[in-house]
Amino acid sequence: MADSPIAIEVVYARAGQQDLVHLKLSAGATLQQALEASGLLQKHPEIDLAKGKFGIYGKLSRLDAELRDRDRVEIYRPLIADPKEVRKQRAAEGKVMKKGGGDAEG
Repeated sequence: MADSPIAIEVVYARAGQQDLVHLKLSAGATLQQALEASGLLQKHPEIDLAKGKFGIYGKLSRLDAELRDRDRVEIYRPLIADPKEVRKQRAAEGKVMKKGGGDAEG
């Protein structure tokens, strides 16, 4: 039954809002075809097919990846802050906050 349509979800999450689109596509459809059919590229011009990152169920995928029935296509936003820097800042703040605390009675 290669001709049967497949059900796909395309999701784009932003701070405080998530856009979720359900689609029926032809078997053999690609990630890029799902993105284009979803209408999210028109609704959110900041999404760039050439530079953006996209995935299927949390796994980074190429635009030519073939989709399967019930796949969830995800549009990833660029990171605002470098995760390593954020961890360093949190660690530094934690050291400052822990001073003077921690009396252990034994």
